[in-house]
Amino acid sequence: MKRVFGVKKNKDPPPSIQDASDRITKRGDSVDDKIKKLDAELSRYKEQIKKTRPGPAQEAVKARAMRVLKQKRMYEGQRDMLYNQTFNLDQVQFAAEGIKDAQQTMTALKSANKELKGMMKTVKIQDIDNLQDEMMDLMDVSNEIQETLGRSYNVPDDIDEDDLMGELDALELDMGNETEADGVPSYLQPDKEPDLDAELNLPPAPTGQTAVPPGRFNAQV
Repeated sequence: MKRVFGVKKNKDPPPSIQDASDRITKRGDSVDDKIKKLDAELSRYKEQIKKTRPGPAQEAVKARAMRVLKQKRMYEGQRDMLYNQTFNLDQVQFAAEGIKDAQQTMTALKSANKELKGMMKTVKIQDIDNLQDEMMDLMDVSNEIQETLGRSYNVPDDIDEDDLMGELDALELDMGNETEADGVPSYLQPDKEPDLDAELNLPPAPTGQTAVPPGRFNAQV
């Protein structure tokens, strides 16, 4: 059967845009090399035309130069056509790459959307609100505990605040009077010794020599 119908050959994959662009670029480089050779040949013919005198020899050189110039123009036309093809291929490749980028972006967005939907199923707004309420209740309880632990055991609860304010005002007035009178509060002044003579009403002690009555003499003398 294989001899009758033959074997199906595997087809080569179609060339990509990059392959076609590279091939056209190589052709353009080859045409450029040919144009450079023709330019060098034309320069040589120009020199010959300048050196030869008008006549059959000069006309023959001009004919060769005209033939070379026609070839150059033909190659330049081919080069321009190849450059236009390369430009078109570049435009198509740019558009294709843009579409590929858009496809990748859409795929990434779809994947992210699916992942977000799965995550949102596990997170509920009501659960978040309940959690916030529980946290606020716990903070209130914590504040009450701190206030309870911070109370002083020595201060009774039945103290009248108005009485305390009155005593405080009186103490401030007392301290102000003492400060204005002596410059030093009374509780900071040193203790004074009591005057015993003033308390007992004793006469003052004698000073100098004691008067001797007449008829007596001083025992010391």
